[in-house]
Amino acid sequence: MGQEIDSLHFKHHDFQRYQAELEREMALLHTWFAEGRFSARHAIGGLELEAWLIGGDVSPLPINETYLQRLALPTVVPELSKFNIELNVAPQALAGDGLDKLERELRATWQRCAAVAANLDAAVLAVGILPTVTDRHLVAANMSAMQRYHALNEQVLRLRQGRPLNLNIVGREHLHSEHHDVMLEAAATSLQVHLQVAADQAARYYNAAVIASAPLVAAAANSPYLFGKDLWDETRIPLFEQAVDVGGPVRRVTFGSDYAREGMASCFRENIAHYPVLLPLTLKDPVERMAHLRLHNGTIWRWNRPLLGFDDDGTPHLRIEHRVMPAGPSFSDIHANIAFFYGLCTSLATRAVAPEMELRFATARDNFYEAARLGLDSTINWLDGRRWPMAQLILKELLPAARRGLEGLNVDAAVIARHLDLMEARVACGQNGTAWQRKFVAQYGRDMQALTRAYQERQRNNEPVHRWDV
Repeated sequence: MGQEIDSLHFKHHDFQRYQAELEREMALLHTWFAEGRFSARHAIGGLELEAWLIGGDVSPLPINETYLQRLALPTVVPELSKFNIELNVAPQALAGDGLDKLERELRATWQRCAAVAANLDAAVLAVGILPTVTDRHLVAANMSAMQRYHALNEQVLRLRQGRPLNLNIVGREHLHSEHHDVMLEAAATSLQVHLQVAADQAARYYNAAVIASAPLVAAAANSPYLFGKDLWDETRIPLFEQAVDVGGPVRRVTFGSDYAREGMASCFRENIAHYPVLLPLTLKDPVERMAHLRLHNGTIWRWNRPLLGFDDDGTPHLRIEHRVMPAGPSFSDIHANIAFFYGLCTSLATRAVAPEMELRFATARDNFYEAARLGLDSTINWLDGRRWPMAQLILKELLPAARRGLEGLNVDAAVIARHLDLMEARVACGQNGTAWQRKFVAQYGRDMQALTRAYQERQRNNEPVHRWDV
């Protein structure tokens, strides 16, 4: 979905042609799996961070076109709305100080983004849902100018036969809102973590990421409020799932239908079998670039998404994109979240008994939504057959497992301690971003501007969220 397109409207034959290209590329992909054509590089990490542009009143500021022209940094790109941007970080081998390299690059990019924003009387903010965003901001006039977003909007509404999108979230409070475009999606910004793995281990790592989703979303939760309503601990989850709901039995934003039981190829087969093509573009790339397959995959937003990419020498590789975590609160927290994911995913993927053999997929899915709804106060079913309070499970079982996983990746001991000690302190005191936001509202009332200003000040200081006062 990162590329621009040259067509906005499509005809029936465009969809037929595109489907034929998908089948052609899928046949070649099967050959690559059968012949072991994929890169053997393993444990390569990368990330994307979505962020908000805000004005002096800490409300969304729709200036990303002017802003990105001033910034002139190819690793920072537009998002769906004019008040969102996305920062990308070059992939790094995780061994040694790889996690610190990811952190240094992200911080350097963020500092440059902040400086350019300040020159435009604006600021950048990393938060899952901006507390000051309202219905009036999420309108087609604030959609980024790039045609790919307008085409996506048109195709979602086509599949819905013009019916409006209904947002209906029941949490601590109830929110119902009706929209006639996909701009609801712009209210949710995330941290997307990538992990490149060897093809013969890719399914194990994908399944591990699925199982790890519940504790990750609980520990990282940072999105309790939408339009002034107190909803889920991580309200991004139901918001995004409903924001691009095309109707029908299969959601485009989904936890998935099962583990990758027949290897990673099964995920790409499911894409073609069950998901209608949204953007049937005419792509000129040779079949070996898998351009149609990759674009189609980019319009299916699994919370754990398999990705097909290429090393610098052109060798195809497989990555897992873990999408469950929100942006923010501080950059120390962001990198603690990243380390926890890499360590826990690796620990689960390398167990002697595959965890997908011990935990039913339906249970992993239930765990995820329970954790998104209740965060660190949730209770979930785990591999040992017990029901665990989430915070206790993380402290007693999952953080030690994550430490072992990072050690297995040969990450430096000091790096492991710095990031996972932060995670341990956060979970032990129970104050993630969501808990802090609710404490602030309990103290000062539901003033979303005051909440956002206080959040912004603390993010700039880069203290981890468990140390934030109210």
